[in-house]
Amino acid sequence: MLDVAIQSLDGRTVVDLGSRVAPPLPILPALNGLLPGGLRRGSTVAVGGSVSLALALLGAASTAGAWCAMVGMPTVCAEAAVEYGVDLSRLALVPSPEKGWVGTGWTTAVGALLDAVDIVVARPPARLVPGDVRRLAARVRTREAVLMPFGEWPGADVRLDAHDTAWEGIGHGSGRLRRRRVRVEAVGRGRYARPRSAALWLPAAGGGVAADEPIASMTRLAAG
Repeated sequence: MLDVAIQSLDGRTVVDLGSRVAPPLPILPALNGLLPGGLRRGSTVAVGGSVSLALALLGAASTAGAWCAMVGMPTVCAEAAVEYGVDLSRLALVPSPEKGWVGTGWTTAVGALLDAVDIVVARPPARLVPGDVRRLAARVRTREAVLMPFGEWPGADVRLDAHDTAWEGIGHGSGRLRRRRVRVEAVGRGRYARPRSAALWLPAAGGGVAADEPIASMTRLAAG
């Protein structure tokens, strides 16, 4: 946002509104250590390995009133989205684009959504144009939105990847899947420069997300 100052004719500052920075969007407590301070407006947060992780990142912000959109994503279970805290009345789902809708068309659609909503989760096309990536990054900063590419995205402020998936609940040929343990790693730049890692239940036994072990610095884990 702009710095606004009103000066008198002799150059003295009479009113100085300073630089107003929009507060970050909240995230669920189990994710706080991975993204200190929440989802910073004007940033790009890439996600890989789990649609549930993307939904979990939307949950607290959506509950707090943020508008969200998902573009070209795999089928999203409405019940699961609600368990993560997503308010379906403020969630726009844009289906997978028709064959051939890549490049400029995809960029135009995502850019238009960044003008209208707080968070846009979008699966990038197979061929990304570097100029389009830069233009969307600039649009995100200008509109103070959050872009959440699901997949590869060069230059993201932070990237969260889920791996080492293990389900629990199935016994010796019987039972039901009840919860899934995943390890999530966060790497980025600037305020996200210190790599972090966490073991999460995603989903937890009662739905949603829960921490399985404390957030830890990956460098500390490696040293141990």
